[in-house]
Amino acid sequence: MHLAERMSRLGTESAFDVLVRARALEAQGRHVVHLEIGEPDFTTPEHIIEAAVAALRAGETHYTPTAGIPQLREAIANYTSETRGVQVGPERVVVTPGGKPIMFFVILALAGHGDEVIYPNPGFPIYESVINFSGATAVPLTLREEREFSFDPDELESLVTDRTRLVIINSPHNPTGGMIPTEALERLAKLAVERDFVVLSDEIYSRIVYAGVPDSIIRQPGMLDRTVILDGFSKTYAMTGWRMGYGVMPVWLAEQVTRLAVNVNSCTPGFSQLAAVAALTGPQDAVDAMVAEFRRRRDVMVAGLNAIPGISCLTPNGAFYVFPNVSALGADSRAIATKLLDEGGVALLWGSAFGAAGEGYLRLSYANSLENIEEALMRIRRTVETMV
Repeated sequence: MHLAERMSRLGTESAFDVLVRARALEAQGRHVVHLEIGEPDFTTPEHIIEAAVAALRAGETHYTPTAGIPQLREAIANYTSETRGVQVGPERVVVTPGGKPIMFFVILALAGHGDEVIYPNPGFPIYESVINFSGATAVPLTLREEREFSFDPDELESLVTDRTRLVIINSPHNPTGGMIPTEALERLAKLAVERDFVVLSDEIYSRIVYAGVPDSIIRQPGMLDRTVILDGFSKTYAMTGWRMGYGVMPVWLAEQVTRLAVNVNSCTPGFSQLAAVAALTGPQDAVDAMVAEFRRRRDVMVAGLNAIPGISCLTPNGAFYVFPNVSALGADSRAIATKLLDEGGVALLWGSAFGAAGEGYLRLSYANSLENIEEALMRIRRTVETMV
């Protein structure tokens, strides 16, 4: 039996592979500190859970409209209008089981053989995977440490061709925690209007920010009908297992994304959607407390890494990752990550798992307790001392 050729173009997400290896070590009696998975270690706020339980008891267990129930689409439209400073209606909203379907559906709807999609490198690995799967050409846009992992607008402009259909950006950024300044968004917006392409702006970490307010390209002139905002509930409300994401996009594209959703997942569970309504419209104090705790952990993680010979680390402005430079250790990043897991008992990711431009770096999630972070730092120091 033979698989279809397209399957050879589909990648994976290394965090889950490392999690499996770490669990295997734990099954052998080893203690492992988990810094590999991008998942808040907090519990979903109680009022959100109660909304789901009430919905289940009320019989919200049947099919729902593919694009989402009206209450949630309206709540998302209002939230987006308030936080991004533009006016959008519910007809622009498509709700999906998680955020990944939005990137998958948007890329499939806009790009195919002969087309090009520009994406950040290093970046979330599913971007490149889905671009390749669609048959389009994946064009990496390198993010560099000297720019605090934002893109160079001149370099972006040099990559755009008449075949460019989509540019993907992510701010706050996974894996680096970097944020795109307004000046770079202005340049990108002008380019999108002049060269006629759409921007997929992954803003899933928009509420996990430690200084200022993240800008959104949808605010720029001409971008309301050229922008897809990808957002969701997993990170902000500690709802990763609920699988609740959404896209805000031009109406013409929302119609096509909904067609794809009909063919793939039919709809998103109603009780989960009503919980999401409670998340957006209910108290936000749990979010504020979570971000404050992430900031505390970030500061400990950055200081601890910078104190280890051979490692240097920028202070990220958003998300819950650090992306330390380990090139001075004289080994490739995957080998270092493997050594830290096998010998040090610390599960983390190698930079090249996020693209070739990530080589020489590691990604560590600080979505873990301060006690575990301090233990991990001690283990990393001890392991690294054998390499320098």
